[in-house]
Amino acid sequence: MLIIPIKDGENIDRALKRYKRKFDKTGTVRQLRARTAFIKPSVKNRMKFQKAAYIQNMKDSLES
Repeated sequence: MLIIPIKDGENIDRALKRYKRKFDKTGTVRQLRARTAFIKPSVKNRMKFQKAAYIQNMKDSLES
């Protein structure tokens, strides 16, 4: 459960913005979306290798 302390005289929009930022950092929405469908382990591994290759490619392009 997220708790956002609101100071006296604080704008409600600012408090809502802090709440949304904190909610995004917890990764709740990403976790819910990941659980909606089963992903086979072979597909997970393939995605992991693709991500690693992408990151390596980005690092290589920055070095050269």
